[in-house]
Amino acid sequence: MSTLKKIAVNASLAAIASLAVVASANAQLHVEVAGVGSNQIPIAIAGFTDEALTPQQVTSIIRDDLNRSGYFKIIDTNVVLSETATVNFGDWKSKGADALVVGSVQSLADGRFDVRYKLFDTVKTNALSGFSVTAPPGNIRLTAHRIADDIYEKLTGVRGVFSTRVAYVTKAGSEYRLEVADADGEGTKIALRSPEPIISPAWSPDGTKVAYVSFEKRKPVILVQNLITGERTEVANFKGNNSAPAWSHDGSKLAVALSRDGQTQIFTVNANGGNLQKLTSSSSIDTEPQFSADGQSIYFLSDRSGGPQIYKMSASGGDPKRVTFTGSYNITPRISPDGKTLAYISRRDGKFQLYALDLATGQELRLSDTTKDESPSFSPNGRYIMYATESGRRGALAVVSIDGKVKQKLTVQAGDIREPTWGPFMK
Repeated sequence: MSTLKKIAVNASLAAIASLAVVASANAQLHVEVAGVGSNQIPIAIAGFTDEALTPQQVTSIIRDDLNRSGYFKIIDTNVVLSETATVNFGDWKSKGADALVVGSVQSLADGRFDVRYKLFDTVKTNALSGFSVTAPPGNIRLTAHRIADDIYEKLTGVRGVFSTRVAYVTKAGSEYRLEVADADGEGTKIALRSPEPIISPAWSPDGTKVAYVSFEKRKPVILVQNLITGERTEVANFKGNNSAPAWSHDGSKLAVALSRDGQTQIFTVNANGGNLQKLTSSSSIDTEPQFSADGQSIYFLSDRSGGPQIYKMSASGGDPKRVTFTGSYNITPRISPDGKTLAYISRRDGKFQLYALDLATGQELRLSDTTKDESPSFSPNGRYIMYATESGRRGALAVVSIDGKVKQKLTVQAGDIREPTWGPFMK
């Protein structure tokens, strides 16, 4: 079996806070952070008044989010300040804080909480942002994440991803689980349990569904699962391998890799399983398709040059153009949300590592220090990439900023964790 055929076979083998049909998982993700951004913003987060009333401490979640991002330096403070308090900007500036977060929590008669927050610029001595949210007890963590998102965006100019979700596959004993969690690893829920492998999960653009490959029928079959209702739709169950689902920009169809005609080739199929269209007809193995950010093109893996490399073609098919030239083994293309950066796994000197390619300049950057990397996935703001790797001979997840400076490792207490996919922004 050729190297790329093994890749093709391995690709077949290898969101919402109120999910209605999933059960809570026993183990949460453990996150370790290393490294910081090149320019950290010093920020003080005062305690919210009466936040002890809530199930989780709002300011603690905000602080953890911002600290985990690598782009903020948290200034220690034991002060409690509401959003209506008078702020002594000079005092906070003397403590080294360029920004200050204050707020309050009020318990309402119906059991919900009114959470209010305000963000100040201590240098310009003005308010930058603020809002109030009425939330049930179960949404306090989401509310805190949204506050952290707002702070991140106002101070960096880039939308925050703390309130987004991630999905991944864990294996404990003989059981495989498709799990969904908050971006910080908390709030883990199980979308699917199976005695057979689950691979290649991919979020729909609206965050309500996940496509994946299941082996429940003792062969690779592509399914789409509604995370709210639990309903599953069989999208591709053809002869041979059905693998590597990737959503179109509008969520109406999937690009997939099928070997129904012999050699693995690229097809598109409607998200409900109809209107199958073949895009490549080569004598090579074509697999791992990914739609471009604008939906006009598809990146994919092929051995047509003699070894596995990444190519790009029109979303309707046609003559492909080679994209990767450095290294003899480049697989698993993933495109950033702005379409400017291509992430992929490259094997060099026997190491499988995560790389990023600036498509405009052709400049390549190695992002990982690990050596058994796979399955990269961009955050929806394009600032981070999550990928699978190994830690202590067990599957683990890692997150790295696109400049390589901020690194996180995510592990579970027992079992392997692989196949990550970062969910979209939620409305």
